[in-house]
Amino acid sequence: MADGGEVAVARRAFLRASGTVVGALALGAAALPGGATPRGAMAPGARRDPDLTPEAALRMLYDGNARFAQGQSLAPHRDLARLREVAPKQAPFAAFLGCADSRVPIEIVFDQGFGDLFVTRIAGNVADPSIIGSLEFGTLVLGARVLFVLGHTNCGAVAATMKGDAVPGQISTLYQHIRPAVKAAAGNLDTAIAGNVRNQAEVLAESSPVIGALVKEGKLLVAGGVYDLGTGRVTPVAL
Repeated sequence: MADGGEVAVARRAFLRASGTVVGALALGAAALPGGATPRGAMAPGARRDPDLTPEAALRMLYDGNARFAQGQSLAPHRDLARLREVAPKQAPFAAFLGCADSRVPIEIVFDQGFGDLFVTRIAGNVADPSIIGSLEFGTLVLGARVLFVLGHTNCGAVAATMKGDAVPGQISTLYQHIRPAVKAAAGNLDTAIAGNVRNQAEVLAESSPVIGALVKEGKLLVAGGVYDLGTGRVTPVAL
């Protein structure tokens, strides 16, 4: 067994080596081409700026989706340090109404992490009263700058509404929200999915005085898009 002096010498040598490794990692990160952020590190601008405009927040979402779809995700804000940072208080820059489909993990799709997005999910991405109340909280109280309705290709809820078959339990309660888009789509599933995104965004913007007032004051932007399950890209839906 080593004596106390040998242990102290070994410890100093270890610390010097550790410092060298850390310094090398820092230099390596600085040398990334184009000033790129290393995978897993904080993305520039990902923490919400109090002066962030709704338009800039929407650009952040589409920039993140572009990275994801190109296989260049930074995966920011997904470590324990970020988790501890946002534990006392959250300040998401965007709020979402998305589908509950397991293939549409919204933070991953938009290359965001802990505390960046306030997400509500329900089959068919429909704006029912509980969803509207949650999104009022995410926008008015938490200060999200964008309220985004996200549909996706091959949506089972929209397809089931098109068929109109009898279903068990409470599933059919979704149909009433999706039916207007289905009727207008004349049998085209993709058209119905995009139409449903548009309709739910209109419900949020027009039926909620809270959300409507934020939009009118220029503090919030309501937007929508359809996520392609095959490519990972989100295509905007004109509202």
